[in-house]
Amino acid sequence: MSAKIYISWEEFHSQVKILAAKIKAAGKFNRIVAVSRGGLIPAGILAYELGIRNCDVINMSSYDGEIKRQDEAIEIKGLLTDVDERTLIVDDLSDSGRTLDLLHQQYPKAIRVCIYAKPNGQGTCEIFAQGLPNQWVVFPWD
Repeated sequence: MSAKIYISWEEFHSQVKILAAKIKAAGKFNRIVAVSRGGLIPAGILAYELGIRNCDVINMSSYDGEIKRQDEAIEIKGLLTDVDERTLIVDDLSDSGRTLDLLHQQYPKAIRVCIYAKPNGQGTCEIFAQGLPNQWVVFPWD
């Protein structure tokens, strides 16, 4: 894999605020579903920025460290009901788009948002703050 992209806390927080502005411009939402673990921190910030108190968590992982799991090995825990078009599914990064594609199959009405999206992942989230190249991303909490 090529050089890594290091994201600072300041840059991350700034991008979450940009995402919040884009979400506000897109409509009115009343529920946030964070994709654990990467979506937990942005979902918390977005909940405050958007004034949304109804927050849930879905647990799933597409990677074991830096090794990508096969689709059949990805398990979704914490399945939800009543997910509609006013629900935001929040993740930190759409890399290949697999995670958000799987969640779209489960929750087709929800709006998928993420802070960063790589070229292959940009089509799987309706709203994202910034595009990134195909490099490994190191978040401030990593």
